[in-house]
Amino acid sequence: MKRHLISAADLSRDDAVLILDTAEEMGRVADRPIKKLPTLRGRTVVNLFFEDSTRTRISFEAAAKRLSADVINFSAKGSSVSKGESLKDTALTLEAMGADAVVIRHHDSGAPHRLATSGWIGGSVVNAGDGTHEHPTQALLDAFTLRRRLGDGPGTDLAGRRVTIVGDILHSRVARSNVHLLSTLGAEVTLVAPPTLVPVRTEQWPCEVSYDLDAQLAKSDAVMMLRVQRERMNAAYFPTEREYARRYGLDGQRMARMPEHSVVMHPGPMNRGMEITAEVADSPRCTAVEQVTNGVSIRMAVLYLLLSGAEPAVTDTSENTAAAPGPATRTEENA
Repeated sequence: MKRHLISAADLSRDDAVLILDTAEEMGRVADRPIKKLPTLRGRTVVNLFFEDSTRTRISFEAAAKRLSADVINFSAKGSSVSKGESLKDTALTLEAMGADAVVIRHHDSGAPHRLATSGWIGGSVVNAGDGTHEHPTQALLDAFTLRRRLGDGPGTDLAGRRVTIVGDILHSRVARSNVHLLSTLGAEVTLVAPPTLVPVRTEQWPCEVSYDLDAQLAKSDAVMMLRVQRERMNAAYFPTEREYARRYGLDGQRMARMPEHSVVMHPGPMNRGMEITAEVADSPRCTAVEQVTNGVSIRMAVLYLLLSGAEPAVTDTSENTAAAPGPATRTEENA
C-alpha cells in the first residue's frame, strides 16, 4: 500500500484484496474476550473531524484503540479552528504532538490530499470523507460486506457481481468511492438516480447510468441506497419527497423483485420512508448494521497496514489452534 489513503481510485486490485483479507483477520479479534492487540502500541492516531460524524469517528476510534494506539479526538467545534486557525496551523500543531496518523473528515473536497502532499504532516493521512469527493474506507467496508454476504472467501474479489447504487449520486462521496473500488474489484456498477442528481461527466466513470430503478432490480446482486443529502442542496432537485420515494425509494414490493441471494445496503444515516422503508431497513436482507460492525475491522486493517508495514498483527495463541494464515500474525503477549 501507499503511505496515505486518500482515494479509492489509488488502490490496485491487490491492494484492495490485501485490505479485505487483513480485515478478516482483524474481525476475529472482536470474537475474543479481550478485544485488544498490541500492534500499534506507542503510536498516536489523531481523528481530525471538521464535520459532524457518529459512525465514522467512533469506528476509527474503536479501531485504533483495539490496536493499542493512543487516540486523540479533535473536533473543529470548540477548538482554535472556530477562532479562524488554518488547516496548515492545525496540521503543524498535530505534527508537533507526534501524530503518526491523521484521520481527517473535512467539508472541503481535496483537504485530505492537501494535508498529505503539503509536507505539514510526517505521518500517514487517511481520508474519512471530504466534501462531495470520496470516502474510501466506506467503500472498503461495503466491499468487505458484499464479499462476506455473497459467499466469496478471502483472496477473492467481486468479479461478475452486479451492484446498483441508487439515490443522491451528485452529493455522495460514498458513491464515488464505491464506483472506483467495486469496479477495481471486478464488479459491474450501475448508478440509478433522477437526472438532476447525476453528476456531470459520469460517462468517464467505470459504471453505467440508468434512470429506471425497477429495470435494475432483477439483475442486481446488491442494491445500495443512498441518503438524500438535503443539507448540501441549494435548489429543488426533485418535485416532492413523495414523488422521489415513489420512483427511487426501495420498499417491500421492490425488494421482492430482487434475486433471493441479493442484499440491500445503506451507508447510514437513513431517511426512513424516503429512500428506504422501515420494512426493508429492518429486513434480514439489509446489511446496514453489519456494515457498521465491518467498518471497525476495515479501519483496523487500514491503520495496521499504513503504520505497521510488514510487522505481523494477529496470532491465535491457543494450544489447539494454529495461527491464522495471511499477512496478520503477531504474538498477543501483554495485550
